[in-house]
Amino acid sequence: MTDEEVVVYRRPGCGFCMTLELGLRRRGIEFRSVDIWKDPEAAAFVRSHARGNETVPTVTVAGQTLVNPSARTVAQLASAGAAEP
Repeated sequence: MTDEEVVVYRRPGCGFCMTLELGLRRRGIEFRSVDIWKDPEAAAFVRSHARGNETVPTVTVAGQTLVNPSARTVAQLASAGAAEP
C-alpha cells in the first residue's frame, strides 16, 4: 500500500460501507476494498484504529486512517495527497 492508495476496510452487508463506496465512485476516486471478515490482519488493523471495535468503513488515505468518514472527506484528502510532489 502506498500513501496515495485509498483503501476501504469493509464487511459484507454494511450499508455505511456501500454508501461510502458509491460516493467515492461518483467522485471518480479509485479505491481498493478489503473485506475484514476474510482478512484477519485487516480486521486487526481496523480494531487498532477503532478502539478495539471492528467499525467499518475504516479508510486509509493520504497517510491517515479514518473511521466512518464521509466520501467528501476521503475525496478531499485523496485529491490533496495526489497534488503533493
